[in-house]
Amino acid sequence: MSTKTSLDIPVLLPQGIEIQDVLVKRLLEELSGKEGVNSAHVKPGVGGQAPQLCIHFDPEVQSLARIREIAQAAGIYVTERFGHQLWQTDGINNARRARTVADSLLLLQGVIDADANVNGLVHVDFDRQLTNESTILNALSGMGVVVEKRNQADAEHGQPGHKHQGDESGDHKHEHGGFFGANTEMIFALICGALLLIGVMLPKLMQGVPGWLPLACFVFAYFFGGFYTLREAIDNIKLKRFEIDTLMLVAAAGAAALGSWAEGALLLFLFSLGHALEHFAMGRAKRAIEALAELAPDRATVRRDGSTFDVAVEDLLVGDVVIVRPNERLPADGFIVKGSSAINQAPVTGESIPVDKRPVENLGLARSKPDSIDSASRVFTGTINGAGGIEIEVTRKSSDSALARVVKMVSEAETRKSPTQRFTDKFERIFVPAVLALAFLLLFAWVVVDEPFRDSFYRAMAVLVAASPCALAIATPSAVLSGIGRAARAGVLIKGGAPLEELGSLNAMAFDKTGTLTEGRPRITDVVPTDGTTEKELLTAAVAVESLSDHPLASAIARDGLERLGGTAPVAAEGLSNLIGRGVTATLNGETVWIGKAEMFGVDGIPELGAEVRESIAKLRDVGRTTMVVRKGARDLGAIGLLDTPREGAKEALQQLRDLGISRMIMISGIMKRLRTRSHNKSVLTRHGAI
Repeated sequence: MSTKTSLDIPVLLPQGIEIQDVLVKRLLEELSGKEGVNSAHVKPGVGGQAPQLCIHFDPEVQSLARIREIAQAAGIYVTERFGHQLWQTDGINNARRARTVADSLLLLQGVIDADANVNGLVHVDFDRQLTNESTILNALSGMGVVVEKRNQADAEHGQPGHKHQGDESGDHKHEHGGFFGANTEMIFALICGALLLIGVMLPKLMQGVPGWLPLACFVFAYFFGGFYTLREAIDNIKLKRFEIDTLMLVAAAGAAALGSWAEGALLLFLFSLGHALEHFAMGRAKRAIEALAELAPDRATVRRDGSTFDVAVEDLLVGDVVIVRPNERLPADGFIVKGSSAINQAPVTGESIPVDKRPVENLGLARSKPDSIDSASRVFTGTINGAGGIEIEVTRKSSDSALARVVKMVSEAETRKSPTQRFTDKFERIFVPAVLALAFLLLFAWVVVDEPFRDSFYRAMAVLVAASPCALAIATPSAVLSGIGRAARAGVLIKGGAPLEELGSLNAMAFDKTGTLTEGRPRITDVVPTDGTTEKELLTAAVAVESLSDHPLASAIARDGLERLGGTAPVAAEGLSNLIGRGVTATLNGETVWIGKAEMFGVDGIPELGAEVRESIAKLRDVGRTTMVVRKGARDLGAIGLLDTPREGAKEALQQLRDLGISRMIMISGIMKRLRTRSHNKSVLTRHGAI
């Protein structure tokens, strides 16, 4: 049964009753249609207090962070009464431990929602009027879970922490990493299995083996197989709960009491191995998130008070001017104040063709209204600068950049439990106490049945061992490992059990265009001569000029144009001049050649294009081509169309998905992603991330 939570969230409404009514209506419509939300309404503020958004929801289905994003998407600002933190921790290395930590946090006063996963990510929503961050951190520390060191920016925005050397003292290394590092549980499970096998095989392979030797192997197998299980059982008993960990230990103890040491060791081996395998499988998702975060550089060159410094990216402040050299990754979100360049935005927006960037026209307006900056001047963390040096002014801290938000959303998605996991959690909380109660009652069977206590005890222990839910305990981890491993071998990364389980019910799928459906680099698709020009004459002029340029589009024209000319290089042009953001001009055989966008013609003394070439450009753009016009002297030679071409096999793959029941397919193009980024809206980013 789902737990419904009723919560009053203070919100700030804009001035104007009509505007308030429209926004409130939009918000309530958004919330009421969401899964897990029972009802929502806004109570007017009393005595100068902020209005209260009253919402009844299931925290397992709809998080407070998501509700905040929906409210902000509707234009309503949620006050800072409720905190939202996402921490990277040490001390959580299996699903049982993660669940215990989350449930312990939920018992703290003021904690609204808490989740944790096997990769050590802990997500907490809390009411600042009832508790604070320090109290929650102290509670985590009391459970042996330590948050990795964070910078101030991370602390303010609830970002996962950055690990620094020296964070873990010697006292914590044993607790968190274990004797053998992060894989300690796996190694313990394998040692348990090895000792179990030795104990079983010794009497069969060797004559005259003393009886204590196999018994010693089983006892040590108990130690290694039950080490982590015992710790979780103790923590659960402190929470006044009896779960599978407790039942497995009692069952193993019962087996030992019956003299069935091998059977008890087998129970512990299967249980510990299943969860160790789950932890091993989930490590792939953690490494993928780390790789995503590493798109941003660690250091930046910043100019302050006329001097240049090399600083850590997290130390950048809003308003700092950062120097970005050619071919470097951009360290921050901002806008260009000096220099021009073509920037490869594929790592963030997916656009296959680098985008020409230029300085902002109105510096004062850009500083006062950074959200209104034109896309031609806006830049993002993790994108790659082209051949020109630029200087950018920082508009967001590293923890609030577009890339950081994507990392944060992916990290939060990892803490979600699948429906099956939620069901088994609820089932075991009923099943385990019931089995323990039944075993306890059977201990007193001798009272009503004419048999000695020894037989009643044997029957009770037999029921306990038989009822030990090994299948329930290891089925989900084993299935998750199998599914994730099989997908990984095919080059597909799945973040965990919840996304894996949801695959079975998909009827729609979205694809990133660049590098997924396409090759990820522009190629010449169309050559349209005009004014009586031949294709060879058009390509000869284009290749001769573009061979002098290092712009990515110029490289594509030079490469593919030369191939279409049969590999024969034309006479080289000379005197290349770059018209930033528009195109280039050079001299070929004594005549001036212009190559660039249609918009470069008809301005700055360059004659306008003829009707024939304008018509050709319009047709190419209608089918999604990037166009370059070529003019030599007074003649318009024609237009060249470029496109990121489809990957081999993409069409067949899409057809196979249709055959599997995927009825709707969506392509996320660079233009769509750029619109999402320009909106500067968290809810839009969330939709992009969820796709």
